[in-house]
Amino acid sequence: MSGDGEKMAAKSCFDCVKSIESVYTGGCVATSKDEQRLYTTCNEDIFVLDMASGEKVAELKGDTETVTTFAVKPDGTHLVAASRSMQISVWDLATFKTVRSFKAHEAPVIAMDIDASSTLVATGSADSTVKVWDIDRGYCTHNFKGHGGLVTSVKFHPSKEKLCLVTAGDDGTIRVWNLGTRKCEAVLESHVSVVRSIDFTSDDDGAHMVTAGRDSVVNIWSWKRRLLIRTIPVYETVEAAGLLATNTQTGLDLDGNCARIIYTGGEKGAIRLWDMDTGKEIFEQKKELNAKHAFVDVQYLPQSQHLVGITNDQNLLFYKVTKRLERVRQIVGYNEEIIDMAYVGHDQAHLAVATNTEQLRVYNTKDLNCELAYGHSDIILCVSAHSKGSIVATGSKDNTALIWLVNMSAPPNQRVLCVATAVGHAKAVGAVCLAQGAGCPFMITGSEDRTVKMWDLSPLSSLFDSPQRAAALVSESGPVKLRSTYTFQAHEKDINSICVAPNDAVFATGSQDKTAKIWDVTSGKALGTLQGHRRGVWNVAFSPVDRVIATTSGDRTMKLWSLSDFGCLKTFEGHTNSVLCVEFLTKGTQLMTTGSDGLVKLWNIKDAECVLTLDKHESKIWTLAKQHTEVHVATGGADSVIHIWKDTTQEHIDRLHMEEAKLLEQQQALDNFLSVKDYRNAINLALSLNQPHRLLTIFQEVMMATEHHHLASANDGADDSAQSANAAIMGSAAVDQVIGSLAPDQLERLLGYVRNWNTNGKFARIAQATLYCILTQYTSDAILLLPSAKDLISAVQPYSERHFTRLDNLLTDSFIIDYTLHAMDSVNPAGMEALSLDNDDSECE
Repeated sequence: MSGDGEKMAAKSCFDCVKSIESVYTGGCVATSKDEQRLYTTCNEDIFVLDMASGEKVAELKGDTETVTTFAVKPDGTHLVAASRSMQISVWDLATFKTVRSFKAHEAPVIAMDIDASSTLVATGSADSTVKVWDIDRGYCTHNFKGHGGLVTSVKFHPSKEKLCLVTAGDDGTIRVWNLGTRKCEAVLESHVSVVRSIDFTSDDDGAHMVTAGRDSVVNIWSWKRRLLIRTIPVYETVEAAGLLATNTQTGLDLDGNCARIIYTGGEKGAIRLWDMDTGKEIFEQKKELNAKHAFVDVQYLPQSQHLVGITNDQNLLFYKVTKRLERVRQIVGYNEEIIDMAYVGHDQAHLAVATNTEQLRVYNTKDLNCELAYGHSDIILCVSAHSKGSIVATGSKDNTALIWLVNMSAPPNQRVLCVATAVGHAKAVGAVCLAQGAGCPFMITGSEDRTVKMWDLSPLSSLFDSPQRAAALVSESGPVKLRSTYTFQAHEKDINSICVAPNDAVFATGSQDKTAKIWDVTSGKALGTLQGHRRGVWNVAFSPVDRVIATTSGDRTMKLWSLSDFGCLKTFEGHTNSVLCVEFLTKGTQLMTTGSDGLVKLWNIKDAECVLTLDKHESKIWTLAKQHTEVHVATGGADSVIHIWKDTTQEHIDRLHMEEAKLLEQQQALDNFLSVKDYRNAINLALSLNQPHRLLTIFQEVMMATEHHHLASANDGADDSAQSANAAIMGSAAVDQVIGSLAPDQLERLLGYVRNWNTNGKFARIAQATLYCILTQYTSDAILLLPSAKDLISAVQPYSERHFTRLDNLLTDSFIIDYTLHAMDSVNPAGMEALSLDNDDSECE
């Protein structure tokens, strides 16, 4: 047990507080003019992201076809999108709903631009035509034909005097269209391949035009003369180019004053800056170590002075223009399957994630900024983190394991640094675990070659203590090559999991051969075998306080084993498919598991009961990670989503206590109102407390009291108060007034009570009186505005008809009794008189 003896309350409630999901799968990206929103393509949908936090604000559902391009109005009111269905949709960005949709071209739209007045949108299509549309009215104003192939780029000229449109195609030609005369004013021929970008200078009302394409050149044109001024060879395929704001300070030591700077991005994966006036390259961004991406687009954000590079591996890289293009942020657009992850960092605010890529991804869970670490040459299969949070180990399909040093306060290129490599396995490394003791003295790896290796990490102790020294050493001589202390065959099939005990004395392995084994760390000697699972063992985990170990298996069970005699203590059943991962919580008294059924389950070890099931994933959950404080746990799986769950047990308990206290106070208030016959407040409170039985009792008491009073008044002579009570539908004018002044939600609730009361003949009279009171004080339009009005009416109607039929039958039966009495009187009236005399004589006697 823990030394401090402090008792930790059992957990019973977790809430999903954040989700890291795919937000960009390739295609178009746009930003709002105020740079508060980011719009990305995600398959057939468009996601609206908050620029500051990276979280999804809204999702614009597409038409089941992939979105090809879209553009946002400069005034930020609408978004115009085109898909492979040849449809153009206009979205209202205030309500995130479609305003209109229409067919635009005979082939998909490839390029789109909106003019500065937010009135017109130009679309360039694969059918070689260019059309201009009135956005608000939804009709075509211009149809331009002339290109011989795909129209790859369109751009409105910024001049307000004459409205012109510039278009470019895959044949390398650039055409200038006058929207006033509806004619082509010029055809500019200089490019020999696809033109990808068009931009204009802003300081001289667009007097110069910059174009760039896949022919590895940037051309500068005179707008007025329609002539080529300069060609800048860039020696790479250019996918994006544009102009920075005039006199932008880049933080570079430049010879002379570069007032107009061109940026380019392309196949090299680095942004380059050029002096437009001289054609010289003034800066080339240094590509990150082992990075393999290329840019498919680069966007300029003038307010924040950022260049956003969109890569071919679906990532968004934010570079600060005023700081020598230093990367300040990175948003990962697509994760594929989440295979493994662990919390890292001194405050454990970051997640090291392994996906179906060779990159290690380290997420900041606060703002979703992500660092990509390059080192492996194939998919990373497993991740392990040291308890300190700054040391991470990964195993990969490239048959190697790497040691990483995580320091999120370091410069971007040194935040996740590979300091050592472990080469020796003959097949993929599928399991890895670091020692948890001080200094992280060793690492255990397991492979598909069925062997286990122990690696001595003592040569890295000086690097672990000084990240600056580690960065300097790696830059000079590269990562340290580790040596294995011992190697042995551990299982008959693939090794799925390795876990080192908290005291670093033993470690456990789990394999597809249906067994888990316990080994001595020092000698590598087998100490015991855990047999009992009917399928392969997916995961093993040691208890932090007791001599027990948990295993999960493909047989849909989890087992708890004793380390003393290696016997099975408990078997947990509840998942409907393979149990893939397990973690101990609450000082070893609880377990959390994930499975192929997409469920996360929380178990109490003492009674082997499942106390909580979380269902938010859409596919199998491969991995589960927890913080040392256990405030947050994270789950990730085949649905490419990471959910972060917060322990809200105490908040839930506090909320229940507050609700119970409030309920008791309201119950007492209700009793007080009833004792003083304050029916107005009693009815309102009963409705707010959702207590239909108490409300029914109130109505019954009021109507019965009124009837008794009416009978007594009838015997003594009717008075005005009796007449007014009799005139009230519910027996009291105050009750009628309360029912007639209900809020819409209260009225809907009361109608729901009436529906339930009306199903029971014993309460039908109260239900019908309440319904009559409602219908006489509310219009039909007001009732139909209630969300569930139609369902309530359809439920009340058949029972009401049944009650009225029953009353009609009773009335008919009463006529038969009336008839019988009259018939008896007409048959023997004398007998009736004799009977009356006999009665009188008996009374006299």
